[in-house]
Amino acid sequence: MRRSLTLVATLAITAGLLLGSLTTPPQTLASSHREGPLISQDPAADTTDMYVFRSPDAPDTVTAIMNVWPFGEPAGGPNWFLFDPNVRYSMHFTNDGDADEEIRLDFRFRTEIRGSLPLLNGGPITSLDDPNLLTRQFYSVDLVAGGQTTRLGENLPVPPPNVGPKSFPSGYAPIAEQAVKELSLGGDARGKVFAGPRDDPFFIDLGAAFDLLNTGRGIPVGARPGFDYVAGYNVQSIAVQVPIGAVVRPECNLHDPADMDCVVGMWITTSRPATRVLRGESPPTTDGELVQVSRLSAALVNELVVPTGSKDVFNASDPKNDGRFLGLVQDPIPAKLLQQLFNLDVPPAPRNDIVTIFLTGIPGLNQPPNVQPAEIAHLNLAVPVSHDPQRLGLLAGDKQGYPNGRRLADDVTDITLRAAAGGTPFTPQFDKAPNNQLSDGVDQNDKPFLPAFPYLATPHEGFGYQG
Repeated sequence: MRRSLTLVATLAITAGLLLGSLTTPPQTLASSHREGPLISQDPAADTTDMYVFRSPDAPDTVTAIMNVWPFGEPAGGPNWFLFDPNVRYSMHFTNDGDADEEIRLDFRFRTEIRGSLPLLNGGPITSLDDPNLLTRQFYSVDLVAGGQTTRLGENLPVPPPNVGPKSFPSGYAPIAEQAVKELSLGGDARGKVFAGPRDDPFFIDLGAAFDLLNTGRGIPVGARPGFDYVAGYNVQSIAVQVPIGAVVRPECNLHDPADMDCVVGMWITTSRPATRVLRGESPPTTDGELVQVSRLSAALVNELVVPTGSKDVFNASDPKNDGRFLGLVQDPIPAKLLQQLFNLDVPPAPRNDIVTIFLTGIPGLNQPPNVQPAEIAHLNLAVPVSHDPQRLGLLAGDKQGYPNGRRLADDVTDITLRAAAGGTPFTPQFDKAPNNQLSDGVDQNDKPFLPAFPYLATPHEGFGYQG
């Protein structure tokens, strides 16, 4: 039976590998599920993972994905996991090396309830506007750039949860596909958008990770296979696909992978109104300016970089202020644990290799000119789509893979474990076994990804869920 874990950190995917002192309990490894005290009580606004990559089937476009609502049990009725109308879900992009956004996409949702039945649907569902669908969600998409806000789409439908075969007699996937909508970006430019329940694409042996980095069950390497503790759960996903030209600098030459003007940075946030008032039998009210409550880019920064008492501060902070965390990044606690618990020979502090890999981007690959070190995922969109994608990304010679952005199948846990141990070309003295062979024993997602947008696997079905 799957354990419903309170996750707080994966192995760290960015500088997420890091913490300042051994006196702070290691809240290891999970993606960014429930990583801070406040956000752990607010799952609808809890960002779990972010992905950004050059689209494999449409290489002139870039795909960005943000996931929220950790550990969504597929059978979680009668009040299913939905987007919160009081939350602003945002994707931020920068293309000039600093940690300030040039472009932001905002997503706002509304819920419509029809009828009086205590169920999601009153009969079989054959389309997104089927009258039997009693609880429906819709959303808008706004582009914020240059001080201007432009509405790109509104009243876009969200597919319902995958309740079961009686509710979807013709199958769930065709209904969900109806929620892939076109965005008009001005002129002839077009994009795609999707928002709705999906399988959680993250994969990791959390049980081992929480047991003092006993990952891989796997030191020595391959001791026994790991168990994917995120398998079987769903998340709420927002995915967009836009032309590369919409996000890169005008100087970018997409035919030259060495052109650092083609590097974009990305992070995601959620924000809530400052005030919520409970009014007994009357619906609660919200008021005030929006306040940021969660922030994420390449999974796992807040978990291990920031002491527990400051995690809520990090969630509310901006990347441009991340310089205050730089000192903590250079002396990572996972490396110390690997050294102390498993007697591994790891690089000494200061770990500038980790700063390069996770905070500034790698020179000649995905480090933009005049880069400001920050918790931002950097992606060089001039790097061609890989014809032979490798789960270990750059460590396997696949320059399109993590940490150059992040694809769905990139094994960020294994990559980060090896980076923590110094098992990368950036520290040649330590790029040896077992440092460069560490693994949590989980190499892929529990469901295959789709070959086309939105790429994420369909959500697990409630009827067949066994927990």
